[in-house]
Amino acid sequence: MGKPMGFLEYDRADGVSVPPLERIKSFHEFHIPLSEKKQRIQGARCMDCGVPFCQSARMIAGMASGCPLNNLCPEWNELIMSGNWKLAYERLDKTNCFPEFTARVCPALCEEACTCDLYGEAVTSKANERAIIEHAWRAGYIKATPPKTRTEKKVAVVGSGPSGLAAAMCLNRRGHKVTVFERNDRIGGLMRYGIPNMKLEKWVIDRRINLMKEEGIEFVTSVDVGVDVYAEQLLKDFNRVLLCCGASNPRDIKVKGRQLAGIYFALDFLRSVTKSLLDSNFADHHYIDPRGKHVVVIGGGDTGNDCVGTSIRLGAKSVTQLEMMPRPPLQRAETNPWPQWPKIEKTDYGQEEAIAVFGHDPRIYQTTVTEYIGDNRGKLKQIEIVDLKQKKDEKTGRMIMAPVEGSGRKIPADLVLIAAGFLGSQNYVTDAFNIKVNSRTNVLTSDNKYETSLPRVFTAGDMHRGQSLVVWAIWEGQQAAKAVDESLMGYTNL
Repeated sequence: MGKPMGFLEYDRADGVSVPPLERIKSFHEFHIPLSEKKQRIQGARCMDCGVPFCQSARMIAGMASGCPLNNLCPEWNELIMSGNWKLAYERLDKTNCFPEFTARVCPALCEEACTCDLYGEAVTSKANERAIIEHAWRAGYIKATPPKTRTEKKVAVVGSGPSGLAAAMCLNRRGHKVTVFERNDRIGGLMRYGIPNMKLEKWVIDRRINLMKEEGIEFVTSVDVGVDVYAEQLLKDFNRVLLCCGASNPRDIKVKGRQLAGIYFALDFLRSVTKSLLDSNFADHHYIDPRGKHVVVIGGGDTGNDCVGTSIRLGAKSVTQLEMMPRPPLQRAETNPWPQWPKIEKTDYGQEEAIAVFGHDPRIYQTTVTEYIGDNRGKLKQIEIVDLKQKKDEKTGRMIMAPVEGSGRKIPADLVLIAAGFLGSQNYVTDAFNIKVNSRTNVLTSDNKYETSLPRVFTAGDMHRGQSLVVWAIWEGQQAAKAVDESLMGYTNL
């Protein structure tokens, strides 16, 4: 412990956020970190408790408690408190390939499992992580480290999201020759086109990719494996193939009127906006435009919130967010004790901005859409929604959300964005390799293994585990890299 009783001496202090009405004027990140001096004080709040749940990644009641990467939070918290930024970075780098990504987009599982959070406020481990990695970039601690020797083994990584990039980094540093294939025109996968710029500015990705290129990794963009390149060709040209294609098969809301113009999947909307922003700062108008429209977002998760914030920045007339589940409690229930993940209501940045712009929370809980209604030109104009209530299904005995009779009503909707989650991998990729999938269309492997039903073909990330967090994708990429390395060399030292 760097400072005994520091958790009692110092209060938690977070960096400031640009006020909602100001930050919606741009797509820049809006969290302003503390100064390094003040961040060091936050490091002093770490208790160095006997059982550091923050780094444990234990599954409790079906949810992770602590960091899946087993980040050594107490160690680097103490090191930044003492001003030893270089060693803090070295400890962080041992577990996390991309702290600059997780420090921006991770929901901070470490903090929710922090012992300080039991009776007070958690240590600012996420902000401390960001301070460490950004100091390391500025100070020049992070430099290209190409392998000194090569194994002459070649690995193709399909997909350049966090799992693919993590695996590529590990396998390249082991000495294997790695080529990453990406179907989009830029590297980054979901981080590039699925996470809006205000959460993760793309220069952060580019900075890391440039370093990985210096280390010898080859990136090939605008190549869709299974369409532009046959699976047989990859298996011929490479010793191993690692599929990290994400869970990009969106769940649809197929009710009457689904064919109307003005209904899109959320990721298609977000992708079009970010691409237009990067290509031309919106001058090309090649994006799904919510300006002046009544926007309805179906889905209450992170992607739905991103659609809310993006729509507001682009001048939506109104934004409504539908959530089929009941409103969560403001405090932990007795059945949801620490250090479990807290199942409580959280108002994210998009909802904060909607409240500031429109004067009310955009979320409507316990409701869903029953019909899309259009005009005589086939364009969406309204939707009909209905209230839901929890009841037990007589056949299965499970609790379900059932419509409330007589609660149907119409609300204006010129643009509907479906953010109802994802169903797993896309068929054309798994069919191209003729690999097995499970009932959720995730690629099937043995428990805690990463090799698919086709020898020499491995998988990782959301394609393997289903829709999840960036931090879990990085962990999967690291674990899959170990499996690929062991299959190539007979052992692994990753």
